[in-house]
Amino acid sequence: MPLNIDLQQILLHWMNLAILVGGLYFILFKPVKQFMEKREAYYREKDEQAEEKLAQAEQIRAAAQAKLDGADEEIRQARAKAQQSVQQSVEEQLTQAKAQAQQLLVHARAEAEHDREEILRSSQRELRKLAEAATRKLALHSDPFDQFLDLAEEGAEHEER
Repeated sequence: MPLNIDLQQILLHWMNLAILVGGLYFILFKPVKQFMEKREAYYREKDEQAEEKLAQAEQIRAAAQAKLDGADEEIRQARAKAQQSVQQSVEEQLTQAKAQAQQLLVHARAEAEHDREEILRSSQRELRKLAEAATRKLALHSDPFDQFLDLAEEGAEHEER
C-alpha cells in the first residue's frame, strides 16, 4: 500500500464512528428531542390556556361594562324620577302654602274687621261720654258752685274706677 494507508483501519474507524453516532442518536439526541418537544407542547398548552383566560377575561370585562352601562342608565332614570318627585313635592307644598296664606289673609281680614268694629264702638262710647260731659259743663257753667260740685263728682267717679 502506498503512503501507508490501511483500508481495514479506515473501515474500522468508519464503523466505530457509525456506532458512536447511532448510539449518541438513541442515547442523547432522541431523548433531548423528545424533552424539547414535550417542553414546546407544554408551553404551547400554557399559551393556549392564557389566550382562553384572556378571552374569558375580555368577555367578563364586556359583561361588566354592559352592567355598568345599565347601572348608569338606571341611575339616570332614578335621578329623573327623584327630580320629578321633588318637583311634584315642591308644587304640592307651594299649593299648600298658598292655601294657608289665603286662610291667614281671610282670618286676618276678619280679625281686622272685628278690631275695627270694636274700636268704632269704643270711640262712640268715648264720644258720648265727652258729649255728656260737655253738655253738663255747658248746663252747669252758669253757677260756679255747680261747677265745683260737678268736678268733685267727676273726681269721685275716676277714683272709683
